[in-house]
Parts: sequence; structure tokens; C-alpha cells
Amino acid sequence: MTATRNILAFDLGAESGRAMLAGFDGQKLTLREVHRFPNVPALTLDRLHWDVLFLFNQIVEGLRHAAGQADLSSVGIDTWGVDFGLLGSDGGLLGNPRHYRDPHTEGIMEDAFAVVPRGELFRRTGIQFMRFNSLFQLLAMRRDRSPILEVARHFLMIPDLLNYWLTGIKVNEFTNATTSQMVNPFTRRWDEELIRQFGLPDRILGTIVEPGTVLGPLRQRVASDSGLSPIPVIAPATHDTGSAVAAVPARGDDWAFISSGTWSLMGAELSQPIVNEDVQAANFTNEGGVGQTVRFLKNISGLWLVQECKRAWEKSGRSFRYDELVQLAGQSEPFVSLIDPDDPGFMLPPDMPRAIAEFCRRTGQPAPIEPGAVIRCALESLALRYRWVLEKLEQLLGRRLSVIHVVGGGSQNELLCQLTADACNRPVLAGPVEATAIGNVLVQAIGLKLVTSLAEAREVVRRSWQLRTYEPRRPDAWGEPYARFLEFSKR
Repeated sequence: MTATRNILAFDLGAESGRAMLAGFDGQKLTLREVHRFPNVPALTLDRLHWDVLFLFNQIVEGLRHAAGQADLSSVGIDTWGVDFGLLGSDGGLLGNPRHYRDPHTEGIMEDAFAVVPRGELFRRTGIQFMRFNSLFQLLAMRRDRSPILEVARHFLMIPDLLNYWLTGIKVNEFTNATTSQMVNPFTRRWDEELIRQFGLPDRILGTIVEPGTVLGPLRQRVASDSGLSPIPVIAPATHDTGSAVAAVPARGDDWAFISSGTWSLMGAELSQPIVNEDVQAANFTNEGGVGQTVRFLKNISGLWLVQECKRAWEKSGRSFRYDELVQLAGQSEPFVSLIDPDDPGFMLPPDMPRAIAEFCRRTGQPAPIEPGAVIRCALESLALRYRWVLEKLEQLLGRRLSVIHVVGGGSQNELLCQLTADACNRPVLAGPVEATAIGNVLVQAIGLKLVTSLAEAREVVRRSWQLRTYEPRRPDAWGEPYARFLEFSKR
């Protein structure tokens, strides 16, 4: 019998971070949370920043919690994409990293396209255009004559930065680097010529490493502070969606995935990128995956809509649990009002319920007022957005996808899963909930040579967790709402 190995995964999302301790006996995984901490951005002088020093302190605290419970074999970190820190010549952090929702990148894409046309930029990177991509953040810094950019010597995305503080090693992990819109999808390396065309310093770009790379041991100071030996730090797919997709318990290639959380990332896993005019027009993206794969997907503004509604109601003195909001939505009348989840007005509104109501009024629909109606509107609209993305995905691939795997926190939302099955007229297989942490752990296991391949890792997931299947119930009822949705949705 194989001895159980203990692997620690840090999974940092837009709302919180967790330290998840996994036990792997060679066949199955177990997973439990040993530390949780908030991830609250700081607004200073109308600039939105990540509090990365707090996050690092919480990672060290998580190491302490895990050290008291198990002998660890390794540790790995995943986070969101696009955001980064810049280091000076002495290795020190130059300023707090900006939050991707900070408005300083508004209008910057048009400036960028004046230098490198939109089509050429897509051809060279294969990445969808979002104003907060790292490239556009750097261009906004150059436009604003940031002194930080002038003296920067190293560009590290958020998980790279945290790994640097753990190990002293400065590298860029591939899956997260691709979200920067500065990596060539075919060479899998930085497009240094592109960086120079934009007048950005290519000296800041470091070595790109593949997921599963053993970066090095914990620095002695970090190890002693946390009560650990200098265990290996391994780069999983440091982009959280990359880790989540690695844990999709699928076989074959006729499946789509939705990594459902603050964002919904919907797409398919491919062996090669697809970069052409049709893909560009649909604003799909080719992000790096585990095992030389490509995450061919589209970003959708996911449960952020629900999270921000909940926060707005709490500020006004009305407190709800998420399950209560879903129950209220289930009791509300269907298809009364619909929104485009990706409308710019939902990016960072001061009051999400009010923003939803204003969108509905602007498009000639009844404005939902009660919480159940608001959440019903948001969830039905997400399901319709999934339908549009699925149709476009199948068109771009030239084949039908027979099932949708939903992983992440949204897989717990029974109403949304059923709405998705109905709207898309496909079976939905929901779970595992903790796909990101599971994928993080399994890619570490690949780095430790405990698992040989991505396919074997997915077999471990299937042995370890049960899935819930949602079959389409009333797909015909979605025709009219979908036609209405298409009238105002962003294509």
C-alpha cells in the first residue's frame, strides 16, 4: 500500500484565499481547508490595489496551520490572471499591484491598436481583448509616465510574485503568462518584438516555466517561521482556471467546461491554438493549459453579479446567505427580465442591484426589485450567455460538444446548473466544487512524479469525487427568451 503524501494548495480568488491540505494515497485524494483569509482590495486616491503583503503573510500563516497537521511533500499557489507586480534592481516590490477592475485602463486598447492593429495583435498572441490584460495595464502605465515602469527590472504575475517571496526564484509560469497578451501561442514564449513595438521594456520579462515545474525549496527564513523543513515549491497551473480545467473529470474530447466562480470561463481543451479571424471576431482566447494543452475559451462575468448584489444588500442592512438567494430566485417568475452579463456597466458598479434594474429599464423591460427577482434575472441571463458561447464554440471547432462539465463554486448552485442544462439543451455534469485546489494538487503530484499525466490525474478525480448530473427538462421554453436576449447582448 502506498504511503499517503500530503500536498498543500493555496487557492487565491477575488473574494478570499484558502490553504487546502490534500492527502494522496496513489489512488484517491482527500481535501480539507486548513486556513481561510479574506482578499479585500484597497481603494486609495481612487486607485484600486491588491494588498499583496497581507496575502503573503496569510500564506505563511497557512503554512503554519498545515505544518501542525501533516508532514508536507510540497506546496503550490494559484491565483487569478492578468495582474502583476514589478520589481526593482534590488528585487524589491515597486508599489502595490493594481486591481484588474481599476479604471486606469479605460480607453487604452484604442491607443494600442494605433500602434499594432487589432488583427495583428490577435494573430501574434491569440488572446481575447479585455482592457485589463497585462499588456494594456503596462501601456496605461507608460501613457501615464509611471516612474515605476521606468526603473522596473522584473515583471512577475501575482502567483509568480508570491512564489518569489517563498523561494527567492524569479520565473513566470506559463498558464498565467498567457493571460498577459504578451506570449506567442505557438512558440509558447514572450513576443519580445511585440513588446518593443509598444515601447515597453523587454528586460522585465523572465524565464517562462511549464506547470509542474519544481521551482525550489522554501527559503530558510520562511521555512523556520512556518515550522517546516525547506519543502519544494511547485508551480501548478498558477492561473486558477488552468488548475480548475486540469481537474475536470472528463474523458474524450467532446465536452465543454465552465469554470464557475466570480468569473465563468467557458470553453474546450485543445491540443493546438486556433488563431483566425472568426476566433478574433467572437473574442475567444487561447490560454495555456496543463500538459501542452490550450484552454480555448471565453470569459463571462459570472457569479460576480450575485456576489455584488449580496454585498450591496448587506450594506443596506439586508443580509442573505447565498443558498437563501438561490431559493428566492427559484421561487420567482421566470424570464421576466434579462441582462447582458458582460455589459460594461456591471464591471464595477457602486450598487449591482441598481445597475441591473437600470439595464432592464434601458432595454424596455420590467426592472426587478425584490432579491429573488434580481437573482433570477442574473442566473437566467448567465445561462443564456452560456448558450451563446456554446453555439459559437461549436461553430469555431466545427463539431458538436455533447456534455458540459461545470466545476468550481458555481457547481453547487443547483438552480444555475439546471438553467444551464435547459438553456443549452445539454446534460450538465457538476463537480467537483474544489476543482481549482484539486487541479493545483494534482499538477504538484505530477511535478513530484506521483502522477504520470493529465489523463491519469483526471482518473484520480473520478475515483475521489461523485458528480451530479442535470438533464435538460424544458429546453423548448428557452427559444423566446434567447431571441430576446440576443437583441441586446454583447456578441
